[in-house]
Amino acid sequence: MEIVHRSVLANEVLEQLHLPPDGGVLIDCTLGEGGHSALFLERYPHLHVIGVDRDETILAKAKKRLEKYGSRFTPVNMWFDHFLESYTGERVDALLFDLGISTFHYTQSERGFSFALNEELDMRLDLDGDLSAAEIVNTYSEKEIADLIYKYGEERYSRRIAAAICRYREEEEITLASTLAEIVAKAVPPQYRYGRLHPATRTFQALRIVVNGEIERIVPALARAIEICRPGGYIGVISFHSLEDRPVKHFFRERAAAEEVRLVTKKPIIPTEEESRENPPSRSAKFRVVERRGE
Repeated sequence: MEIVHRSVLANEVLEQLHLPPDGGVLIDCTLGEGGHSALFLERYPHLHVIGVDRDETILAKAKKRLEKYGSRFTPVNMWFDHFLESYTGERVDALLFDLGISTFHYTQSERGFSFALNEELDMRLDLDGDLSAAEIVNTYSEKEIADLIYKYGEERYSRRIAAAICRYREEEEITLASTLAEIVAKAVPPQYRYGRLHPATRTFQALRIVVNGEIERIVPALARAIEICRPGGYIGVISFHSLEDRPVKHFFRERAAAEEVRLVTKKPIIPTEEESRENPPSRSAKFRVVERRGE
C-alpha cells in the first residue's frame, strides 16, 4: 500500500501566505509530493505555482498529482537554491520552503533514509550527486565522521559512534542502513538505546544533511527569495529541527532590522495537539513567515 505524505501545518500555511484572488505566482521551493501546492491551486483558481524539487522520482509523483491543474503548475527539477539564483521571471507573490523530507523518502525511496529498513545506504535526493552516505561512513576518517555527527546530528555520543563505525569497516564495508543502525545502537550506552528516539536517529540525520548539503542552502536561498518577492508578498519556512530553524530565525531578524521584511510571526507557529497526535512527523515543525516590505 502506498503511503501518502501529509502536508504539515496545511491550514496555517494557507492562512499566512496571502495571495491575490485574481492570479499571482507562488514558488513552492520544496515541492515534495505536492501537498501544499495542491491546497493553494485549489483555493486560488487563477494562481500559477512553480514547484521545485531535485528528486526526480518524487517530482514525477507530484506532477501526476497536480496534472489536473494544467498550465497553472510548472514543475522544475533543481535544487531550490540553484533555481532561485537562476530565476529571471516576474517578481512573485509568495515563496514556501518546507525543509523536511517526505514520508516517501523514509518508506518508499529505497535509499536508506530509514534505519528500520534493509536498504542500500545512499541518502541522495539527487541521484546524480557524487556523495552518498555509504561513501562517508566507509571512507571518511574517524575524526571527520565524529565531527559531522556532532555538528549536524547534535549527537553527544558522536565519538563513540565514529569509533564503532571505523572498527566495523575494518572487517566489512557498511552498505546497508540497517547495518549502520545496528552499529550505532551497540556503540551507545544501554540507557540511551531505549529512549523516545531510536539511537541512530541523530546519526542518520547528520548523514542526510551532509549528503544533500541541506543547511548550506538555506540562507542563500532566503536572501534570493527576498530579492524576487514583490513588496507585500510573503516568504514562509517550515523547519523541523534547530539546525534548520536557527539560521532561518536569525536571517529573518537581521533582514527585519534592515527593514527589508516585516516579521509576521514573532514566534514560530507550531502544530496543534491534534495534528501532532494524528501526524507524528509534524511534532517538531516550526513555521516562520515574513512579509516583503516596499522599496
